Amino acid sequence: MKITYYGQSCFLLDMGGTKVLFDPFISGNPLASDVKLDQIECDYILLSHGHADHVADAEYLLKKTGATLVAIYEIVGWYQNKGIEKVHPMNIGGKVHLPFGTVKMVTAIHSSSLPDGTYAGVAAGFVVESAEKTFYYAGDTALTLDMKLIGERYKVDFAMLPIGDNFTMDVEDALVAATYVNTKKVIGMHFDTFPYIEIDHVEALELARRQQKELLLLEIGQTIEL
Repeated sequence: MKITYYGQSCFLLDMGGTKVLFDPFISGNPLASDVKLDQIECDYILLSHGHADHVADAEYLLKKTGATLVAIYEIVGWYQNKGIEKVHPMNIGGKVHLPFGTVKMVTAIHSSSLPDGTYAGVAAGFVVESAEKTFYYAGDTALTLDMKLIGERYKVDFAMLPIGDNFTMDVEDALVAATYVNTKKVIGMHFDTFPYIEIDHVEALELARRQQKELLLLEIGQTIEL
């Protein structure tokens, strides 16, 4: 499984040749100025919620690539009104079987509205079971005991967790979340993009080390293989 980080909470995962993009916010991210948006290819786009720093480039990429949108019902309807036809609406607790694996939509504690102020349902996270790995993409969320259910029901190989504080969990809470979902490998997201969510990388990595967890803070544009 190859994972490319495009900044904020945007990742492209290549799972057995199927490319899945999460929460595309690239063109508006000053830290991602070297990422060439028009060169990104994907088969599916998963949106955790409607805030602009998670959906800013979704319409462009959906139309350019012909990817299928997977999101909560209200967000799907908003994009259908913009001419997006390849969609799969979901809601919390539901799952769908797709060519790359099974996607379960799970609880996230966060607000959600679309860039024009339209109600966007509730925020969500995803648990993805593929042939290669099972992982938890938390979206924007506070620490919640619901995460323990994920650890009880799935063997999570790694978790993508927000660590920037202020709008979401901080690093300390994210490490507790990793314990709840029963994984030692965390890929940090939703950090450094704006002054509100800047973090001390050395301190974060040391905190994870002391708790015997592996925290990955990827560089924008970096690709790793897990």
